[in-house]
Amino acid sequence: MSLMGEPRSSSYILLHLAIVVAAALVRGGGAATNAAFACGAGSPAAGLPFCQRGQPIRARARDLVGRLTVAEKVALLVNTAAGVPRLGIPGYQWWSEALHGVSNSGPGVRFGGAFPGATSFPQVISSAASFNATLWELMGQVVSDEARAMYNGGQAGLTFWSPNVNIYRDPRWGRGQETPGEDPAVSARYAAAYVRGLQQANGGTSHARLKVAACCKHYTAYDLDNWKGVDRFHFNAKVSKQDLEDTYDVPFKACVVEGKVASVMCSYNQVNGVPSCADSNLLRHTVRGQWRLNGYIVSDCDSVGVFYSAQHYTSTPEDAVAYALKAGLDLDCGQFLAQHTESALKQGKVSEADVDAALTHTVAVQMRLGMFDGEPSQQPFGNLGPQHVCTQAHRNLALEAARQAMVLLKNDAGTLPLSPSRLRTVAVVGPNSDATVTMIGNYAGVPCAYTSPLKGIGGYVDTVHQVGCNNVACSGEQPIGAAVEAARRADAAIVVVGLDQSIESEGRDRVGLLLPGRQQELVSEVAKACRGPTVLVLMCGGPVDVSFAKDDPNIAAILWAGYPGQAGGTAIAEVIFGAHNPGGKLPVTWYPQEYVEKVTMTNMAMRADPSTGYPGRTYRFYDGPVVYSFGHGLSYTKFTHALADTPAQVSVPFDGLRAEPLFNASEPGRTVPVTHARCDGLSVPVHVDVTNAGDRDGSHTVLVYWRPPAADGAPSKQLVAFEKVHLAAGEQVRVLLGVDVCRDLTVADGDGIRRIPLGEHSLHVGDLTHTISLQAESLRR
Repeated sequence: MSLMGEPRSSSYILLHLAIVVAAALVRGGGAATNAAFACGAGSPAAGLPFCQRGQPIRARARDLVGRLTVAEKVALLVNTAAGVPRLGIPGYQWWSEALHGVSNSGPGVRFGGAFPGATSFPQVISSAASFNATLWELMGQVVSDEARAMYNGGQAGLTFWSPNVNIYRDPRWGRGQETPGEDPAVSARYAAAYVRGLQQANGGTSHARLKVAACCKHYTAYDLDNWKGVDRFHFNAKVSKQDLEDTYDVPFKACVVEGKVASVMCSYNQVNGVPSCADSNLLRHTVRGQWRLNGYIVSDCDSVGVFYSAQHYTSTPEDAVAYALKAGLDLDCGQFLAQHTESALKQGKVSEADVDAALTHTVAVQMRLGMFDGEPSQQPFGNLGPQHVCTQAHRNLALEAARQAMVLLKNDAGTLPLSPSRLRTVAVVGPNSDATVTMIGNYAGVPCAYTSPLKGIGGYVDTVHQVGCNNVACSGEQPIGAAVEAARRADAAIVVVGLDQSIESEGRDRVGLLLPGRQQELVSEVAKACRGPTVLVLMCGGPVDVSFAKDDPNIAAILWAGYPGQAGGTAIAEVIFGAHNPGGKLPVTWYPQEYVEKVTMTNMAMRADPSTGYPGRTYRFYDGPVVYSFGHGLSYTKFTHALADTPAQVSVPFDGLRAEPLFNASEPGRTVPVTHARCDGLSVPVHVDVTNAGDRDGSHTVLVYWRPPAADGAPSKQLVAFEKVHLAAGEQVRVLLGVDVCRDLTVADGDGIRRIPLGEHSLHVGDLTHTISLQAESLRR
């Protein structure tokens, strides 16, 4: 989705203004969004079937839809849905955001009055660095508490278009910060965990009630915004079936199948020549058919209008309506369907049954949220109010999330942690040294409070502050000299540089990976002048090429803080001064500048192509030089691993009638389709003994990588399991990680079919390697 304040076409800006104005009208000019509640006491429809709580959700939804006129139906197909006064149904704004906290990025949320702010967790790319699925779900629960509280107070909706689970394919992407990173397994697990936390569904059936309704976006192969004149509104992502299956679709499938998400958003771009919001194979066949979405499919804002007016995919607006509805779209963010659906009906391009099907999906979600059960105070979660927002417990979790987001990239000679008692003054410099708004990234709301790096560091030592660069662009005349002089007089220097939303954001991809402007000069000159250690802190969502700092002996340590949320300054200071032992790992590869000089953003292929010199993408397929690798992250202690009780051979049961000719496991490259295997419960238990061999307590992420037998298009390695554990100094724990054979030990072939390679597989944990032989077992009938 798009935010105001960035370059947009005039039509897009007019669309957004129309949405905002219409939303204000739905709210009654600032009154509560839910000033009246459908099916409440005195409602004209209180006795009708769709108001009967005990009836099946789908039956209630169909009953309501069947009572509407065509005009009423069409007015409900858009995010700023009109009310139906004769049935006591108020208008509703579908567009709310909760990427890493309740956000006012969409018109459905309004801060002020009893709700001046909400807890702002680290940006998603930073939270992903924790590799902690428990934390991700807990954050979702907190966000849902605060979202429900604001809904009860009339200042938010219940349908939140979050999370963003697109794969962070290219390091220049301005929205990569919103995602869990480049790895499909991490992104999939994040997606399912955060969605479960948000929705708090009370059961797995189609009737399961929801605390809030989450939405996984942007489906699919969406990871380019605006790069060298190529924008998302016109981009055709050419994607192989292989890459779609084993990379781009993986987190979306997890969202639907494991997370039971209530909504999926289709993206602006085309996929192999077809707009994703008009692609029945993607929406109707895959999302709703194969994955069995129990919910609604929504367009990114004005996507239907975009594929008509910008992509010229259809010749008339009515054809665009028909493509969208018949493909499986249920809700339009924008006004296109409200403006053109009646005409499409009259022309016979769509049927009323197509409209009814879409509305049944959206209304059913609203009913699962309790929006047709009357006054919310009488429902589950009806007790949540202002006292449940920005609580001390929520603030504490935001701080803990920021701590776990910190990734220590370099620590020469154990320079960190610094000892406050040995430092008289510390120079705190850099354009992000006193950052507040920058810390929360994009799609953020109004935080409970801010703790900047300067404030956090000031809690430990006396500081002298100089920005060195007046902004992150750091071009032209800048006060670098003043920062250098401050460092020369100090016992240590902490330099906080990086990026912000003026450099990387929605609608704004980067061209290169170097620090902007004169930031590198600032860092190097400060490090050269300081008589004590210099610590470089990088505040940014996307990776930067800091090879100069990695190789500079004057820079003792490098800490990636990402965009750490409202408590970021406290977490940065705790790591630098030893109150917290960092345990974060990079969720993306940090490439050198030379990489992006060779690779266009428009090349969607994940796999390398030696014939053209294309190097491939992400740690799974790229084996060239890196600045820092995926999964890199240091600690103040040392962890060791030992494998225990992991099988050396696993039998894979196959249907004998179909798979018999395939059972020569000794033949090199032999693979069998997953559809031929009996997959239920087929898992490899990996037991890892982890020991904290150092003298500090700390957290450690156990990463299990898989290297498959030789198979066409197989990754060089693939993360298949991970688990976060906390150990006291000297403590040992045994961690059980399950590796699912049919999900984790498979490769996608050129047709996008998952296949199990038979033969020798290897699992890697740290420096350890364990070999497992997968053997076929025929099940005869």
